[in-house]
Amino acid sequence: ILGTITCKQWYQRRVRESHTFQHYFKQINLSLRKKMSAPADQNVQAVDLAQLPVPQLNQLRTQFEEEENMLTQSLAQLKGVQSRFVESQECVAKMSKKDLGKPILVPLTSSMYVPGELANTETVLVDIGTGYHVKMDIAAAKQYFDRIIEYITKKMEVVQKNLVEKDKLRQVTTDILQLKLQAQVQQQQQQAS
Repeated sequence: ILGTITCKQWYQRRVRESHTFQHYFKQINLSLRKKMSAPADQNVQAVDLAQLPVPQLNQLRTQFEEEENMLTQSLAQLKGVQSRFVESQECVAKMSKKDLGKPILVPLTSSMYVPGELANTETVLVDIGTGYHVKMDIAAAKQYFDRIIEYITKKMEVVQKNLVEKDKLRQVTTDILQLKLQAQVQQQQQQAS
């Protein structure tokens, strides 16, 4: 017999079955550190894109496209994680004393459910990541979700800002590359004439 399970516990199982938000943050932060920011002790030099040869411009454009794709994927992952926490927060907000004993379906896997009933509407079990759960009252759980959603939103803003910057760099590189290629074609046409 499975026993009773809260709406929050159900949700936490679902999150654990996929990935925890900490996994996404670690992955995104590592990628951003590697690709987007240089350590303070490194000397970062500006490069005049117009002075680079065509092969290097091509390589640079490809790099910017790859970074854009990585950032786009990171943003999509963050949006997914954010929506899960918003959904979880809404679930906790909807819990009331009148729901006590209410029948629910409890997922054992992503496609198999068993009947259960809501045993406690005063506290919930919150997965705080890496398999750790904390018993919280409803108010504390709401505050926790507010903090997490705010944190995710800030991360999304950083990723979005970096995405816009990479898109601008890729566009400038593409424009310069096209100008150089047009100049080469014109030069070849003049030499052929």
